[in-house]
Amino acid sequence: MKLFKQAFVGVMLLGVAVTACNRKDKAEREESNVKVVKGLYSFGPEMKSFTMCDDGREYWVADSVKNLELSYSNLNFEKPYEPVYVELEGYFSKSDTTAVSADFDSTLVVTKVLKISKEIPDGPCAQ
Repeated sequence: MKLFKQAFVGVMLLGVAVTACNRKDKAEREESNVKVVKGLYSFGPEMKSFTMCDDGREYWVADSVKNLELSYSNLNFEKPYEPVYVELEGYFSKSDTTAVSADFDSTLVVTKVLKISKEIPDGPCAQ
């Protein structure tokens, strides 16, 4: 019986170790795909979205550094959801199917805010 308990504990520890390593590898893969993106960001009580200037695709936003929402709030808009021009560093991941972000194919995970402005530059973003 003692041998059975030791074997069971060993298998459980091995399972925990494999799971922990797999999660770390996934996070490292996603973070290695960091890109600079330019587009329009809108923020409000129920929506955090980013629209890419180049192709007009829309993404849910996860602000991993908690700096994007603060910068947006500091622009002092009277109403929520006003679009602003942003340049961000981040990576794309699959959206959570159990949350509001499920309406979007992908989520942009922001790792750094490079620029945020009320002034939308001429070009593809101004349309």
